[in-house]
Amino acid sequence: MAKNSKIIVGIDEVGRGPLAGPVLACAITQIVSHSEGVERPKNLNGRDSKQLSPKQREEIYEILKKDPLVEWGIGRVGEKVIDKINIFQATKLAMEKAVLALEKKIGQPADRLLIDGNFGIGLARPQQSIIKGDEKILLISLASIVAKVERDRLMIKMHQKYPQYGFNQHKGYGTKQHLLAIEKFGHCPLHRQSFAPIKNDKNSFGI
Repeated sequence: MAKNSKIIVGIDEVGRGPLAGPVLACAITQIVSHSEGVERPKNLNGRDSKQLSPKQREEIYEILKKDPLVEWGIGRVGEKVIDKINIFQATKLAMEKAVLALEKKIGQPADRLLIDGNFGIGLARPQQSIIKGDEKILLISLASIVAKVERDRLMIKMHQKYPQYGFNQHKGYGTKQHLLAIEKFGHCPLHRQSFAPIKNDKNSFGI
């Protein structure tokens, strides 16, 4: 950790809307001095992950991974907890976990949290909520990209366990393909029981 470093953290999540899989958040920072402020990493155009192709997201992810000044933490909240506390509370919990994971990695608390959305999280840190922050703030944009890559990779891995649902393609979102698979095979342990149409479905696979 550089002396007099100021830890400004961008936070975003993916996975609030899917019918299956976790909600996952990333808290990311670029280690710079107080006088430098937060700078754009070289050769990198940060944008909201939804505006990028999977290939572009993977390329940016690998650039960030190799940058010695960039650190991030990941927070993940699974289906059972989502069903228990609701997706909004699970989203905030994932963000809190991501910040704590980052702080553990860098060995000091964040000076300021920049959060995508219109809500705060339950950590005693200076924080700012920014609506559409993933389109306005570089660090939030980068957090969006890292979170998307991490969650997509996880859902591709889950496809190996439950290939009949096509998680490698839709990543758990409620596409026509996914809904037809649920109708045919029932739901599996990755599906969120509090989300329609699963909560109205009496058929299950592997539960």
